[in-house]
Amino acid sequence: MTSSVSPSSASCGALVLAAGGGSRYVGTTHKLLALLAGKPVVRHVLEAVAASGVSPIIVVTGAVALDDVLTSPLPGTPEVIVAHNAHWQSGMASSLQVGLDVARQRELGGVVVGLGDQPGVTANAWRRLADTNAPIAVATYHGVRRNPVRIHAELWDQLPHEGDEGARTLIRVRSDLVTEVACEGNADDIDTADDVARWQHDLANRGEY
Repeated sequence: MTSSVSPSSASCGALVLAAGGGSRYVGTTHKLLALLAGKPVVRHVLEAVAASGVSPIIVVTGAVALDDVLTSPLPGTPEVIVAHNAHWQSGMASSLQVGLDVARQRELGGVVVGLGDQPGVTANAWRRLADTNAPIAVATYHGVRRNPVRIHAELWDQLPHEGDEGARTLIRVRSDLVTEVACEGNADDIDTADDVARWQHDLANRGEY
């Protein structure tokens, strides 16, 4: 199958999904607010996006408010748009759609979608995905497909509205449109308190904290 989708000259924004309940995390706070190297997990993600220069940054919230996390300006002072998903418990697809509604209002030509619990995704990864002209671009790490994912605006209507999958369904159905983008960094999720401890240990060993 050949693609009828052509790249748009319109801008590409970032879409950070940060609405989930984080049910696997057992602690005194939500996992996105757990401190890692002195900063909340989601703050690491937002600072990486900001450092990439991709703007606007659309942040979809749900189970926990991120107002305090966004009190301090992000690097480069990008435009940040916070959109609340009142139906976050229904799954990731609803959060994706909330973010896409904002992207449509801003007439963006594409969005790079990532998760708020993946602090190891680098600014360079966000930038490389944003710079590609592919209808669908997927970051790879050592040949393995992970986040973030860039999706051209003409494909947004093909993304799911229900369930706990975001772009994966589209990637499976329209594999002919997918380009892989090799990235450095680590796209592992933080789901548990043990994950936070492991990340903290790794950062300490690298002298980053």
